[in-house]
Amino acid sequence: MAITTPRPWLASYADGVPHDIEPQQDSLSDLVRGSVEQYGDHVALEFFERTTTYAELGDQIDRAAEGLRRLGVQKGDPVALVLPNCPQHIVAFYAVLRLGAIVVEHNPLYTPRELRHQFEDHGARVVIAWDKVVETIQAFPADVAVQSIVSVDVTRAMPFLTRAMLRLPVAKARESRAALTTKVRGTMPWRELVASEPIDAHIIGPEASDVALIQYTSGTTGSPKGATLTHENLGANAAQARAWVPEIERGTSVVYAVLPMFHAYGLTLCLTFAMSMGSRLVLFPKFDPELVLKVVKKHPPTFFPAVPPIYDRLTKAAAAEGVSLRGIQIAISGAMPLSAEVVEPWEAATGGTLVEGYGLSECSPVLIANPVAPSRKAGTVGLPLPSTEVRVVDPDDPTRDREPGDEGELIVRGPQVFSGYWRKPEETAAVFVPADDGGADWFRTGDIVAIDDEGFVRVVDRIKELIITGGFNVAPSEVEEALRAHPDVEDCAVVGLPDERTGEQVVAVVVLRDGATFDEAAIRDFARGELTAYKVPKRVVQVDDLPRSLIGKVLRRQVRNGLLEG
Repeated sequence: MAITTPRPWLASYADGVPHDIEPQQDSLSDLVRGSVEQYGDHVALEFFERTTTYAELGDQIDRAAEGLRRLGVQKGDPVALVLPNCPQHIVAFYAVLRLGAIVVEHNPLYTPRELRHQFEDHGARVVIAWDKVVETIQAFPADVAVQSIVSVDVTRAMPFLTRAMLRLPVAKARESRAALTTKVRGTMPWRELVASEPIDAHIIGPEASDVALIQYTSGTTGSPKGATLTHENLGANAAQARAWVPEIERGTSVVYAVLPMFHAYGLTLCLTFAMSMGSRLVLFPKFDPELVLKVVKKHPPTFFPAVPPIYDRLTKAAAAEGVSLRGIQIAISGAMPLSAEVVEPWEAATGGTLVEGYGLSECSPVLIANPVAPSRKAGTVGLPLPSTEVRVVDPDDPTRDREPGDEGELIVRGPQVFSGYWRKPEETAAVFVPADDGGADWFRTGDIVAIDDEGFVRVVDRIKELIITGGFNVAPSEVEEALRAHPDVEDCAVVGLPDERTGEQVVAVVVLRDGATFDEAAIRDFARGELTAYKVPKRVVQVDDLPRSLIGKVLRRQVRNGLLEG
């Protein structure tokens, strides 16, 4: 697509960063195959110090793809992954794509209710799941389409000595093992799936235009929905990330994956970026400063995507333990504001650079980032990436542009922007603005921004009522639905309030039924049974009534303002 809009920010790009990327002709399967061929003897994955080379990874992908084919997976079929960060997750992701099927990522810590709603939406018949969540999936009602479950014991990817220690007859070992794995029945074990012969090389794989991923997001309208991202979308975003950091060399870099792969941020800036670069991808099932510092001593990351609390905790842990962070080259932070109180200690400790970026799941996800250069600007999320166009428009009439420098809604287009939500044409139409120049339509981000004379973008506010806590999106409507199921709650409103540690905290305001007694702890305990931990309100406030519009809609913004003022 030819770019026809002005791009004043190009003059602010760091040296060596191109204005545009080449159109993506290859699928994600082609990208990983290229690294397998070029860097076969290089380490592709590291997990608790056990390594997998690119040649070994390629072989496992081909065997898992054949195993899935024998389970009946065909091109265009959704296949659900419910896995933490582990080598099996990487193999499963690319094995599904090798068949031209569609990966659907899920948070393995979701409650049964949360998982069931997503499965009802996408309809996957085959699931590759951490054995700790298998029973949850097996308990789904009969109208959920699951036919085959491949169970994954993550401990089997660990070194032999680590696995042996987990089997010691001591309480701590039993506790650690119970947190990582459990016995299940009625599934195909992962080891059987990858025991297949490699898939026939002549079986046609995906094209760049095929859908690769369904990424669930609360979107700009508040209710979770599946953003459909193509191989081209995800490959373009990885190419944009590579272009943004030209100093990182192919085949020699080290990328740390402390961000979960089921999150769009971790999927692109950790997985797709690393695999396309021939990098060593170090996998962490969760962020544990002690575990990360153990790896830093041997080979610090060249590229470290994360969120502000992770940088803060790691800086403090390294200082307390006397571990040097020198050699960490580039860190890119997203999902929540990055403060100088985090940046300055990190850069002093590492000698590297920490910059902020911005994106949405619908955009693969990265749209904007600060240059990795002295020209970066604190208080902004940076500049649009190569081949990305942005405009600032009137949120009430998104066909009208704001004057330069004025605040307005950010709308965007580029090769990383999705084409729509899974099976939701009305919701899709609502988030696009038709183009009048023959180019692609513009995606409405729902964020209010201002762009300065040099092209740096500053996020001012959100039109959407989405809450972002610790880098994760929380839809107020989803939390409200769960709370209304409590027998004492008549109605409620859920909002996000500023929090220094997580960016925002989830707060619920409830109206009780007649005769009920307010018990904040009991309401929060109830919510824990319905929602994953980061969605559970940190505070519950009782009120007599909620502010409403003339048609009876609860006015969350007024609720939020009242809490801030009170």
